[in-house]
Amino acid sequence: MGATGEALIIGGGIAGPVAAVALRRAGVAATVFEAYGKEADGIGGELMLAPNGMAALAAIGLDEPVAAAGVPTPRMVMETGTGRRLGAFEDLPGLPTSRTFPRAVLYRALLDVAVDEGVHVRYGKRLTSFTDNGESVVATFADGSTAEGDVLIGADGIRSTVRGLLDPRAPQPRYVGLIGLGGWVRDAGLPSTGGAMHLAYGKKAFFGYRVDDDGTAGWFANLPSAEMMTAGEARSIPDAEWLRRLRTLFAGDRLPALRILDRVGDGQLVNVGGLQDMPPVPVWHRGRAVLVGDAAHATSPSSGQGASLAIESAVELARCLRDLPVPAAFDTYEALRRPRVERVIAQTARVNRDKAPGPMGRLLRDVLFPVAMRTFYDPEKMMGWMHRHAIAWELPAATHQSSAGRR
Repeated sequence: MGATGEALIIGGGIAGPVAAVALRRAGVAATVFEAYGKEADGIGGELMLAPNGMAALAAIGLDEPVAAAGVPTPRMVMETGTGRRLGAFEDLPGLPTSRTFPRAVLYRALLDVAVDEGVHVRYGKRLTSFTDNGESVVATFADGSTAEGDVLIGADGIRSTVRGLLDPRAPQPRYVGLIGLGGWVRDAGLPSTGGAMHLAYGKKAFFGYRVDDDGTAGWFANLPSAEMMTAGEARSIPDAEWLRRLRTLFAGDRLPALRILDRVGDGQLVNVGGLQDMPPVPVWHRGRAVLVGDAAHATSPSSGQGASLAIESAVELARCLRDLPVPAAFDTYEALRRPRVERVIAQTARVNRDKAPGPMGRLLRDVLFPVAMRTFYDPEKMMGWMHRHAIAWELPAATHQSSAGRR
């Protein structure tokens, strides 16, 4: 049995509230410490929870309230900029339906559930350091306050402070060569896509869109760029200029991109700047501190798995702390999670390259992709390992030694 009594969770994004609820289910009290001075409503673009993410939420009874906040998206249609259909991917049978959310909506749904469950969230608590005394860990915040708990969990995202404190040599986020823009348009003047997300390889950029039954269109664009731009740098360029660039890039494509872009109003452009992921993080845990979610294994948005993997890891970490003492719980958690998340990150790197090929690469992709779909594509073989993954919450976690976290 685990002996953890209280957890300090640093970061209140996606992984933080899920970890807090899962820990409470495991009999561990948890407090979330958020660096920002208020709730992060309205921040971020659109994201998807895949079947495996929904299944992880179901393991701790959070699937229904969260599903109600999202739009069912059971199908992805791949096409070229000419409108030629390359293939389609359906949710595998017997699994929860994928759901699409504005990130702010998913954030709010998870936060509301956590607060309803009795989780305390403290705002304006930016971590500056922590001290591990072997029996407990003390966190120190920028405002001079401190908090003590049995473990400290770094759920503070791709630019994690906890990761740097655990290992000053930890790698930094890695630019994937794409700039991310997107948003939502009401009354797009387009027919419903019937629950499908369309993903189009334009001649010069990548465009994704879906249209709900009420005419609202969610969209995103990935623009190849050799130069990395932070979100702040990208947002310093006026929205009107970005929209002009987007119209230029998609002008030669037979896509609804221009119709959607023409309806983007002032302040409606979501600009996340350069898309990034994390190279393998050598140290996930040390002593009584551990990383979870993007702090340990951020994958770029192209995976469609970032939020799902963060939720999986939060639930698995809680299960391990429920059943095993520290550090065995952290060793087992890492051993269960590292191979899976690094496989997703590596696969997504290939997807990012496919979004920005040269002329010959585009030709080969457009010729070979449909052939592969007709002759080689096996949904279970290609997607089953990812989407059928389930957290065995009802089973005890078995001790598994891992050397990675001890480096």
